[in-house]
Amino acid sequence: MLSMYEVTIPPLKRILNNLSAVLKKAQDHAEIKKIEPSVLVNARLFPDMYPLSRQVQIATDMSKGAAGRLANVEIPKYEDIETSFADLQARITKTIVFLESIKPEQLENAVSRDITINAGGRTLEFTGQQYLLNWVNPNVYFHVTTAYDILRHNGVELSKRDYLGG
Repeated sequence: MLSMYEVTIPPLKRILNNLSAVLKKAQDHAEIKKIEPSVLVNARLFPDMYPLSRQVQIATDMSKGAAGRLANVEIPKYEDIETSFADLQARITKTIVFLESIKPEQLENAVSRDITINAGGRTLEFTGQQYLLNWVNPNVYFHVTTAYDILRHNGVELSKRDYLGG
């Protein structure tokens, strides 16, 4: 039987590591093509959508939020001030370090743990399993996919393999 740890921490670490690799390719692309990196960091798919930087911020917020809530530990707070690829990479790194601090035994009862969050002016209530499967995973993958799409749309040579990782 799969544990909550196995379906939470390793997949979140993997997708964040893949996002980091995609951002590295974007930074390299900007250098090779002599594009100001801030153009990509601030790029959007459509005017009413968040830029790349915010996509990364939300993916990391969802990941650290999941780990913290499911393990019943304090969630680190980040200021959302990233303006460069280096800043975004640092944010991903500190999120992965936090994920790595979570031990399997901290998630032993997480499947049925009551989770309450405030989102968009609403209070949402979940069990741990519902929270992971119906809130965290769709949000993390949506924002990582959107980051990938923003970069691909702006000419960064990426493939499905980059998204899925090794």
